Amino acid sequence: MTPNQALQQYFGYSNFRHNQEQIIKHVLNCEDVLALMPTGGGKSLCYQLPAILLNGLTIVISPLIALMKDQVDSLNVNGIPAAFLNSSQSNDEQQQLIQRLRNNEIRLLYLAPERLFSAESRLLDFLKTLKVVQIAIDEAHCISQWGHDFRPEYLMLAGLKQHFPAVPVIALTATADKLTQKDILEKLALKEPHVFVSSFNRENITYTVKPKRNSFDQLLAFLDKHKNDSGIIYCLSRKSTERLAEDLKAEGFLAEAYHAGLDHATKARNQEAFLRDDVKIIVATIAFGMGINKSNVRYVVHMDLPKNIEGYYQETGRAGRDGLPSDAVLYYSPGDAKKLKDFARIEDNPEQTKILLKKLDDMVHFCELQTCRRQYLLKYFDENAPANCGSCDVCLTEVERFDGTLIAQKALSAVARLKESFGAGYVLQFLRGSKSEKIREEHKQLKTYGIGADIAMADWQRYLRDLVIQGYLQTSGGEYPVLKLTEKSDAVLKGLEKVQLIASQFMDEREEEVALPIEPEVFDLLKEVRRDIALSQNVPPYVILGDNTLVEIATYLPQSLDELRLISGFGDIKLARYGREFLAPVKSHCAAKGLSTKMALRKPKRERKAGSVATKKNGTQNESFELYKAGKTIAEIAAERGLSTTTIEGHLAYFIEQGEMEITALVSPQKIPFIQDAVEKYGDDRLAPLKEILGDNYSYGEIKCVISWIKSGKPDFVS
Repeated sequence: MTPNQALQQYFGYSNFRHNQEQIIKHVLNCEDVLALMPTGGGKSLCYQLPAILLNGLTIVISPLIALMKDQVDSLNVNGIPAAFLNSSQSNDEQQQLIQRLRNNEIRLLYLAPERLFSAESRLLDFLKTLKVVQIAIDEAHCISQWGHDFRPEYLMLAGLKQHFPAVPVIALTATADKLTQKDILEKLALKEPHVFVSSFNRENITYTVKPKRNSFDQLLAFLDKHKNDSGIIYCLSRKSTERLAEDLKAEGFLAEAYHAGLDHATKARNQEAFLRDDVKIIVATIAFGMGINKSNVRYVVHMDLPKNIEGYYQETGRAGRDGLPSDAVLYYSPGDAKKLKDFARIEDNPEQTKILLKKLDDMVHFCELQTCRRQYLLKYFDENAPANCGSCDVCLTEVERFDGTLIAQKALSAVARLKESFGAGYVLQFLRGSKSEKIREEHKQLKTYGIGADIAMADWQRYLRDLVIQGYLQTSGGEYPVLKLTEKSDAVLKGLEKVQLIASQFMDEREEEVALPIEPEVFDLLKEVRRDIALSQNVPPYVILGDNTLVEIATYLPQSLDELRLISGFGDIKLARYGREFLAPVKSHCAAKGLSTKMALRKPKRERKAGSVATKKNGTQNESFELYKAGKTIAEIAAERGLSTTTIEGHLAYFIEQGEMEITALVSPQKIPFIQDAVEKYGDDRLAPLKEILGDNYSYGEIKCVISWIKSGKPDFVS
């Protein structure tokens, strides 16, 4: 059997993707390979297909039990004998598996690295007695301390070549910069390896970064458009995942939390519910998702800043593995970067600390871009890309600029007067004339002190980022970056060059072209068939068929098994097992509606036209606002809506920021200056410290409302 024949028979595809064909040829020739391929790009096929063609056992090193089970389920459904060996199995199950291995009945065996090299285990000696024909190391970046997900147990794999010198090793990862690639090759001691780097471009994902203001309400507005879709929401802390999952459930969403601190049974239950579509949303730390093969995740949301580009890219790559349009949304606050710097510091390892801080700076730069985000991501992985992708928020946003020369001169002059020795936070407080004790007395005597008091803090933050991006200012490296002038600064300070700054941004509201002319009733019927089959076989629905396959069927309406075989994802095995069950509802619907097959119109590949989703005001906020305007108190609104008073205050704070409510409607005029001063001194990233400083006479709701009022750009308050 040829590789192309195996591809069609077992996987249902007529063509290879990316570098799959070349990689497979090298493995079949017993040559070592390092393959970098985007999440959803088909890495697993690069070792699964050779495992079918090679007469022996393929050992797959995998980091997570969930990943093993997921892969094994999919392989067995495709008619490929595979198994995993891990701590979740009983002694009887393990003994039965060992016997099957002795009988050469298994083509792929999934193992964790610590299982293979455990001191008390004799597994390695046993495997040496079998005909091992290939070793695959999935998530290979875990072996590198420069990678974003270093796992010490992966270092055990450095001795693999000594135990299996003649066996080809294929190392696979979705994310590795050049330093990490070099480290992988050295630690695994691969013999004259062939390195393949596929395009990192995930064309079907739209990247969006939003300011982290009223992020929960923004999230609700986003989720309202995706009620029937599966998604992953990432948070930085375990408590945040549990709190957000509960808040989403209170709003009527099917959501569960997942983090490393939950007991095994809870994690397994929540993950399984998500894989089977019983739960639509998983709110998780990065402990969730590595290797999860769920193909119909339509969005990934980051509520907090990721620590590096590699992690962000891999996590967003869990959306749209089936190739259908998907979203990656990140809520960004500069304060998140300050918190993450503590995580980046490695005690007694200044070299690694420096690298991790640089990776964090790269992530912050991505969030503050005014140029194409996709281009930045691809350039990070040494891949060229056009300046406008047409499907990230920057490329879909019309930017309005104004003559900001005077503002720029104020900022540059402040940096100069402060002798280029302070960070952005201090410069901002200096410009705003803050009375904070943090501002040195000698600086309060300078002419530029308070020169920018007429500009809101949020606007100053935006203007400073804009000046850095345009090259009029620069930030130094290291743990405590400071603002410095550049070669371009002098001309602005002398009035020889004008500066254009961003005034506001408007989303381009071009309508998105419908990518596929689908029959929605057929699609729903097909999902029911898939769900019934999945339940009977005790596997997640996407293991039977992916959403992209169902979309294709519901679009082209095949009327026979021969036509169904042409649909991507329907190989010979699945056609024989499930073909008639999936054809039945299609034929029945077509007969009732007088429709016929459209297979003649089917093209090998279809591309989605870049577009955008028009933003709309959050319905839950509006409902609270309307009740308030009708004369109800916050407590009454909370009781009527079944929400907390804090949530209602957050809803109303949104309208203060938009200028549709007066701040004095919710906060006493006597309290406003004290809250405003605390915010300017300590920032608005976290409410708890502000509450502690202000005391019991000030509520979280009042603090939140004043922060919204400050962000609205209102002039300084006069009581």
